[in-house]
Order: sequence, then C-alpha cells, then structure tokens
Amino acid sequence: MTEKYTLYGAPLSLYTGKARAYLRFKNIPFEEVLSTVRVYKKIIIPKTGVRFIPVLKTPDNTFIQDTSVIIDTMEQAHPERSVSPSGPKQRLVSQIFEMWGDEWLLIPAMHYRWNHDNFPFIYEEFGQVVTPGFPRFIRRFFGKKVGAQFKGFVPMLGVTPKSIPAIEAWYENTVLPLLDAHFAKHDYLLGSRPCTGDFGLFGPLYAHLYRDPAPGKLMRAQAPNLARWVERMNQEHVELGQWCVQDRIPDTLMPLLSQQFREFWPVQIDSLKITQAWIEANLDNKSLPRALGEHEFTIGNVTEKRVVRSFSQWKLQRVLDAYTNLSDKQKQEVEPMLRELNTLELMQTEIAHRLTLKNNKLVVDRK
Repeated sequence: MTEKYTLYGAPLSLYTGKARAYLRFKNIPFEEVLSTVRVYKKIIIPKTGVRFIPVLKTPDNTFIQDTSVIIDTMEQAHPERSVSPSGPKQRLVSQIFEMWGDEWLLIPAMHYRWNHDNFPFIYEEFGQVVTPGFPRFIRRFFGKKVGAQFKGFVPMLGVTPKSIPAIEAWYENTVLPLLDAHFAKHDYLLGSRPCTGDFGLFGPLYAHLYRDPAPGKLMRAQAPNLARWVERMNQEHVELGQWCVQDRIPDTLMPLLSQQFREFWPVQIDSLKITQAWIEANLDNKSLPRALGEHEFTIGNVTEKRVVRSFSQWKLQRVLDAYTNLSDKQKQEVEPMLRELNTLELMQTEIAHRLTLKNNKLVVDRK
C-alpha cells in the first residue's frame, strides 16, 4: 500500500486550498490535519522553523512548507499527471498566472474577507483552529481575537479606504468577467487539463473569494463559469484532459495577461529593485527581512502605498527563470507573444543578487 502524505493546513487558508487541490488532481494519497494551536507548537514550528501553512509531510518524514516548493517537489517525485506543460509558451504563461494568483489576487482576497459581511463565519473558522471542539460561542470569541491579527495585515497590502473602490472595480469589472469569459470556453487556463497557473489562481479564488459568504455570493452571481471552475478544481479523481494543441494560448487569456503586465508587473519590478538595493546595502547579511519598507503602487486610477515584500522577488525569479531557461529556439517561439504583450524587455530583467529558500526561510544566494 502506498504511504500517505500529511497536509497540515486549514479550510480557510488560501495556500492550503492551492496545495490540497494539487494533491487531489495528482491522485497523491494524503490525509489532512487541521493546524490547531497544538499542531503549530508540536509539529509545524519545530519541523519547519516558521509559522506558515500549509506544510506537507512526506512519507520519509520530510516537511515542506511553501506551496510552489511543494508542487516542484511532488512533480519530481510523481511525474505522472504533470501540471507543467511541455510547450514553452504554455509553460511560461502557467508560471505567470501562478505568480499573479499568489501575489496579486491576494489583495481582493484579503479585502473581501475582512471588509465585507463574512461574520460570524470567519470568526468560527479561526475559532476552530484555536479552540477545536468547543461550543460555537467560544469558537467565535477566540476566533475574533485571532482574526484581528490577520485583519491587521490588510492595510499592509495597500487595501485602504482610498484604494478599496479601485480594488473592487478592478476585481468586479475586470477579473471576474474576464475569467468568466475564459472559463465559459475552457475547463482550465490552457485547455481541458489544469496547469500550475490554475492552482495559483485557485488559492485566493477558492478559500476567500468563493468559500467566504459575501464574495462567494458575488462570484456565483456575476461569474458562474468561474464558480464552476472553482468547483471543478476542488474535485477528486479528475479525468486527465489535454492542454491546447500546438502550444496555443487561448485568445481569452490575452486581455488578462495584458492587464497583468500593465498593472501588476511594474509593482513586482519595483519590489525587485528595492530588494536588490537593500541587499547591496547589507552585503554582509545573508538573511533578509520579509518586509523592506513601503512603495507606491497603482490600481485603476488610484495610487496608494503598500509594504514591499522580499518574497515577491523569489516569486518573480521563478517566472524570469522559466523564460531564461528556454533554448534559443524556444525563445524565438515565445517572442511574438511577448512582443504582442509589450513585455519582452521585462522578461529579460536580470537579477544581480538572487534569493533562495533555505530551511523554509528566504536568504540571499551567495554562490
């Protein structure tokens, strides 16, 4: 009998949703353990050195924390039912969408969870983690206390009274209709088979924007095809389909890609510049803080400030590497698409000081 993996996470967790859906699609046997306070103290913190979920325990007792690393590791250990397309265009687009889901859709996910009417549902969810098995009123009480800490992170993402109207306009008038139009024609991003980018999107679009009451009602009403994609992504024992033939990128994705490069990528590039400057000023320091001050970003016609996260460089590195590692012939195949999106120069961005994950912590690669 195949040994099972163990996924430590929570139903309300954005990134747990991403990892869970991936393991289900791959038909990898696993059991899920709720990351209660006791589990954090006894397992997660001692085994990973960090306080983040999800965490995947492998049959050989290895503990993996980041979802992108989980997927990379599982793709090597279980190459069947791969989520990485072989075509250079599709592989690159898949990586772009994973980063966009992980980094940018986090903004509406956190906003719609904490600034809309999702209570007492959310408090009960957090209470289940803190006080599992206790009566509902106790779960709500303690859940509210823990939830307040997470709500405090929302302004750090640039979600403020000034930016909220623009965030909602972007999500409701751009993200929802464009994704809904795409999933009206395709089961997944690149055809009838999910790619890494699908799982990157799934995290925020499921755990926060589908599962939470207020944004879930909004999605079902305004983007029913997107809601059905969420439900499809959450299924077990899914039949293996095919990516679009001849490395084709569906036309329905081009408006979303164009919007990403116009609005999201400048934020990533600026975060990269600030992170590189910090490293230059601290050459003797191999580790670096998760937050590196603030910078301005624009969404819609509103400019606001947000915290610069050093982790953003690591996510951007993965996309740039996906392009850099292409052969010359493959780059020629990808180039027309990048020129159409006015992003060939961005994709050729060089990074002087690379980051790497060591023992689940971000450090400067001093090789």
